Amino acid sequence: MCGIVGYIGTREAFPILISGLKRLEYRGYDSAGIALINEADEMMVYKEKGKVSNLEERTLHHDTSGTIGIAHTRWATHGEPSSVNAHPHLSESGRLALVHNGIIENYANIKEYLTGKGYHFKSSTDTEVLVQLIEFVQQRFHLDLGLAVLYALRRVVGAYAIAVLDREHPDEIICARKSSPLVVGIGENKSEFFLASDALPIVGYTKHILYLNDEEVAVIRRGEDITVKNLANSQDLVSPNIHDVDIDLDKLEKGGFPHYMLKEIFEQPRSISDCMRGRLLTSEHQIVLSAIKLHREQLVNAGRFIIVACGTSWHAGLIGKQMIEQFCKVPVEVEYASEFRYRNPVIRPDDIVIAISQSGETADTLAAFNLAKANGALCFGIVNSVGSSIARASDTGIYIHVGPEIGVASTKAFTGQVTVLTLFALALSHEKGTISAEDYRTHIEELARIPMKIEEILKQNDQIRDIARTLTYARNTLYMGRGMNYPVALEGALKLKEISYIHAEGYPAAEMKHGPIALVDENMPVVFVATHHRLYKKIISNIQEVIARNGRIIAVVTEGDTDVKQLASFVIEIPETLETLVPLLSVIPLQLIAYHVAVVKGLNVDQPRNLAKSVTVE
Repeated sequence: MCGIVGYIGTREAFPILISGLKRLEYRGYDSAGIALINEADEMMVYKEKGKVSNLEERTLHHDTSGTIGIAHTRWATHGEPSSVNAHPHLSESGRLALVHNGIIENYANIKEYLTGKGYHFKSSTDTEVLVQLIEFVQQRFHLDLGLAVLYALRRVVGAYAIAVLDREHPDEIICARKSSPLVVGIGENKSEFFLASDALPIVGYTKHILYLNDEEVAVIRRGEDITVKNLANSQDLVSPNIHDVDIDLDKLEKGGFPHYMLKEIFEQPRSISDCMRGRLLTSEHQIVLSAIKLHREQLVNAGRFIIVACGTSWHAGLIGKQMIEQFCKVPVEVEYASEFRYRNPVIRPDDIVIAISQSGETADTLAAFNLAKANGALCFGIVNSVGSSIARASDTGIYIHVGPEIGVASTKAFTGQVTVLTLFALALSHEKGTISAEDYRTHIEELARIPMKIEEILKQNDQIRDIARTLTYARNTLYMGRGMNYPVALEGALKLKEISYIHAEGYPAAEMKHGPIALVDENMPVVFVATHHRLYKKIISNIQEVIARNGRIIAVVTEGDTDVKQLASFVIEIPETLETLVPLLSVIPLQLIAYHVAVVKGLNVDQPRNLAKSVTVE
């Protein structure tokens, strides 16, 4: 859950590396560091606790010359955030510098062994152990850096993406990956190369991207072809696959908004339209998904769907479960990927395993996916990032195409995932004949109206901001929903926790009387998602239970509602829609509430403490 950037070429490396770190700061912002080989072939290392801006200040009036370097922004795993624990880490002699994303599980054994060989350690990190091991192998066996990295990694247990510099060879960077993403950008005529945890820092310089696969080691030399070796057998790959990546750089900027999160909330009418473009054919009343065309028999005849995901993606999976079961008449299980992979699950050949991940790099989800593949299930990926690990591991799948999401708390990726799951459930049920022609047509027509209806909700931003102010005093909050709105309640509570640091829990409203109601008093705000649907009357009864205990209620209701308005302290209206599509609308006010509470409290909305955007470690 850290960001890696590297550069080798003809330009000054420092500004390229700093710019890249800023683009990757959503991956980690506990500390940052940079290593450069300067014009005198000296290794210059600068590290600082905190954000990349702190590192910039640290390097003022210092030597930042050189056309080769590596840099890192950290999310702490081993060792507290500090300049000592920040990357890059140096080897015993100071000859090697290394940056690392991941976890070395057997670092303690390696550290004990190297300590016995006279090596000394300054930090509390597992990463310093790795750079010392590489130098030990290099010196003991008189190897070049590429082979030293390769042989050292064979002794490592864990996950890693690494980049290594050797001051005695200032014309090369060695990098490798296992279960953690790493990409190489190739400049014109091989005059320069770029290295990063994902494509975002690179696309401003080149669109030609090499995605390293697991257990591959790349040797990048100035002016030469990249050599990629297989970790297991040391063989060179004949022709590594180069991909062309096209990302709109304007989407990486705030565009006049004070925070990325608010920008991304307001982008949802467009991002959902982009997600449906070419798939939802309203004039023909059809949904066209290539994944269903290519794997029709397996999908139509599936005995069960298993959705594996984490966090916000898990909440989207809960909504997908209800839609697939309702429309397709097939049982669906939704599993936390972190639990699924360790409990010896029963996976049958006619199962379809759907992995949902915004980044496509979520470590637990990827591991669960690989387990499903090993057991013969069809693996279906729903991701945002083209070329990501889960995308490449999938047998088939659907990109959500909502554009880059920089804010750590997911917003438009969630609605994109729900949109894709809706399209999938409707298209598959149409193929199976389990949905009526009328329902199919009605849902297609209403889906097309969803972006416009979200725009109507966003016009209430100022009103929602005023309502959110009333939550800033709270230490705990309950979120309640029924049916399709239960996962929305979970997602609303998660958003509030993530960026405002107020403890919040989501529950099915009917479960309140089985425990959570004990918490309700005049100091406990309760947020109800109480739109018109089959269980509307029942959720009004749940609201009455809270009122009887002096709870203060904020309610999201359907436009024109009168019953809940008489009971709640505050209401936020959303346009009427089909019950199955309500989550795409009802989640928007909850995203805005969380955002405005955090802003009023003066917190860092885009980079909440202890969190990172792409969770690439367990």
